[in-house]
Amino acid sequence: MRIGCVILTTGDRPEPLSAAVSSVAGQRGRATEIVVVVNADAPRATTEAIRRLHEGLVLVTPGHNLGIPEGRNLGVEALGRCDLVLFLDDDATLAERDVLERAERLFRVDPTLGVVTMRIEDPETGETQRRHVPRLLAGDPTRSSWVTTFLGGACILRTDAFTAAGRLPGEFFYAHEETSLAWRMLDLGYRIRYVADLVIHHPGLPPARHAAYHRLTARNRVLLARKHLPLPVGVVYVGVWAVLGLVRAKAGSRDLIRGFVEGFQGSAVDRQPIRWRTVVRMARYGRPPII
Repeated sequence: MRIGCVILTTGDRPEPLSAAVSSVAGQRGRATEIVVVVNADAPRATTEAIRRLHEGLVLVTPGHNLGIPEGRNLGVEALGRCDLVLFLDDDATLAERDVLERAERLFRVDPTLGVVTMRIEDPETGETQRRHVPRLLAGDPTRSSWVTTFLGGACILRTDAFTAAGRLPGEFFYAHEETSLAWRMLDLGYRIRYVADLVIHHPGLPPARHAAYHRLTARNRVLLARKHLPLPVGVVYVGVWAVLGLVRAKAGSRDLIRGFVEGFQGSAVDRQPIRWRTVVRMARYGRPPII
């Protein structure tokens, strides 16, 4: 199976980006096509330096920030024909040289496997943060399991499943775009596996460091419900996350409220509600779409 890699960058972290590219290019016994999307208005010197990181690297320069989901979609479009696509952040690296080889075997033996989401480990502390374990009861982060969403910068997707599910929703810009795609994949009959022994090294930074974090996470929770959930489930989902968000946000509560309002006031969404049997299936995996 042919694997392609899409790395999203703004071009302002040259050393981590170089390490990310090297970790993919150095995978054992595998020539992997690498696409780097510069999701910013980067100077020519920056883009030329990126081109020199790896022979055959494909560089995509839209000229401005398209947002994370649309940037990754553009990267997939730039790949040649690949059966699998790896999404990697520009400050992350594959921890071992056989990560892609082992992941490929999982896809080969299970045609229903749509996504492998890998374990993120801080390279200095060895810690896996709770938020990086994509299940409701995180428990032991070294335990693998079936899940209902995945980590956007540490995953491998079956390309046909990615396309069939409609790709990542560009209108989300940042936050929860992976969940939107995951729910569509699940509704199409694919499965998502958290594989704890496939490890990505990534610094353990707090997500709230992004200025728009509280607003966009709240807005996109509403968009998720509007796009994908049966009405009764969607009402509960938004209500639960409004309460949890206000409890957790503290200083960001004003931005959170603004985000929820934006989610309801926005233009009409392309509604693609999942089936009730998918809701039941998600509940069996331990995370019904109400939390």
